[in-house]
Amino acid sequence: MAATERPTKARSFGENIESDLAAKLLRVVETAAIASARTMGKGERKLSDQVATEAMRRTMESIPMRGTIVIGEGERDQAPMLYIGEKVGAEFPDGPDVPEIDIAVDPLEGTNLCATGAAGAITVLAASERGGLLYAPDCYMEKIVVGPSCKNAIDLDAPVADNLENLAKRLKRDVEDLVVVVLDRPRHDQLIADIRKAGARIRLIGDGDLSAGIAAAVEGTGVHAVMGSGGAPEGVITAAAVRCVNGYMLGRLVINTPELEERIARMGIADKNKIYEAEDLAPGKQLIFAATGVTDGALMKGVRFFGEGIRTSSVIMTLRTSKVRFVESIHLEKGPDVRVKF
Repeated sequence: MAATERPTKARSFGENIESDLAAKLLRVVETAAIASARTMGKGERKLSDQVATEAMRRTMESIPMRGTIVIGEGERDQAPMLYIGEKVGAEFPDGPDVPEIDIAVDPLEGTNLCATGAAGAITVLAASERGGLLYAPDCYMEKIVVGPSCKNAIDLDAPVADNLENLAKRLKRDVEDLVVVVLDRPRHDQLIADIRKAGARIRLIGDGDLSAGIAAAVEGTGVHAVMGSGGAPEGVITAAAVRCVNGYMLGRLVINTPELEERIARMGIADKNKIYEAEDLAPGKQLIFAATGVTDGALMKGVRFFGEGIRTSSVIMTLRTSKVRFVESIHLEKGPDVRVKF
């Protein structure tokens, strides 16, 4: 060894998950969004989800990581890929610099939205160090999501009118000025009636409570809260984003059948009535949240195709490094005469 050379200390990749993997995982949601956008408006929701899943899985295989799917497309006997427990990542030699991570995915949130060309469809994933994301059962979860100004101002068991009054006080506005997003489902009929009785305005959505939750956690979107029950797996992914933007979220699993009670027991969930905060659902010290718009939404534009390329709009968030980046990417076709258009 020359006199000026010094031995370098081996760096543990696991200590730098956010900085080393964020850009790579962004590519995963971008490719899935492009694939599903090619089916947009064709009325084939299963096809839209299938091509997004295949593109996401294929891109993950190019990333040097030891990834485990903890929230995905279902159990192994129900889904051909991105199933819960599946190992993903490129082939690599053993070594300390290869990260071990848990990954939660929704290859296409809003399959109906994509199939009909409606706004709000996204491709999304969250990642953390091992154990940093709750293994959520495939059931409903009661949820309330709000922004940073409204931390500790809500209670899942409080009357709707009380929650809205507390939100209005924190935001220094009238209840009549609030906009609450609710999934348009028969199970929410009473919730909708209570919100209207309290005087707040409602934005009913057909799908996509995950993207709505992110909008509620970010100020300036015109959405002040998301209320109601939606998928528990989507709730975990939402929690990862909420933590990255310093929002606030409460959730409780809806366990209403003996089969679900048995399943959560097998998953190690002892208290079926536990009220979770975002830190419980996504407790990781390092978190990555990545999403790309498939159709236009509150935070991101949809995929746009032009003659010589494709334009995508994405958001990538990291917890420990405290970054929220909105990324516009132009994916150019190969060729000597390609021109970039803005």
